[in-house]
Amino acid sequence: MFTKMKNIDTAFRYVRGFTMLVIAGCVVICCYTLYKSFESVTLMQNKVYVLAAGKALEAYASERKDNVEVEARDHVKTFHQFFFTLDPDDKVIKTNITKALYLADDSAKRIYDDLKENSFYSGIISGNISQTIQVDSIRVDVKDYPYRFTCFARQHIIRTTSILKRNLITQGSLRNVSRSDNNPHGFLIERFSTIENKDLTVENRK
Repeated sequence: MFTKMKNIDTAFRYVRGFTMLVIAGCVVICCYTLYKSFESVTLMQNKVYVLAAGKALEAYASERKDNVEVEARDHVKTFHQFFFTLDPDDKVIKTNITKALYLADDSAKRIYDDLKENSFYSGIISGNISQTIQVDSIRVDVKDYPYRFTCFARQHIIRTTSILKRNLITQGSLRNVSRSDNNPHGFLIERFSTIENKDLTVENRK
């Protein structure tokens, strides 16, 4: 009888030990599952998906210093496209110039005022002239602040009878400002000036 009780007691200890082992295993698995879940959620929160042309593109957050040169070049390019793209339409000219002047200081405003005073924009409208710009390259020195830049571009001036191609080289510096809808890169062009703007070729239109 004592042997039977001893066997029962031993079996009970085995069952209890096995049960405790299973419970401990379940606790470890649950903790690991929770840890991996929180890790996955944190990882997903660091990702941003942008919908473009019907496709979801993954975007990664990064420090501004990692992309300052790229953003600076795009800022300069955007300014030139707005400032030098003109059509014989007063509203189009005002819209483009307004967008451009949000990206630069009064050095660009003075150039605009001088051109306006010399009836440059009136001549564009009355002569049915269109002007476009093609930016070839932009050099930005990000070693020293404010960042100096030099822009190399070509202008195409389309008249009724001809197309004039001009070489355009400009320079200036970039200062950090707050980002906004009107200035998404957070730069302001200062001391903007034209180094060279000379005729290259003239093509007669048929």
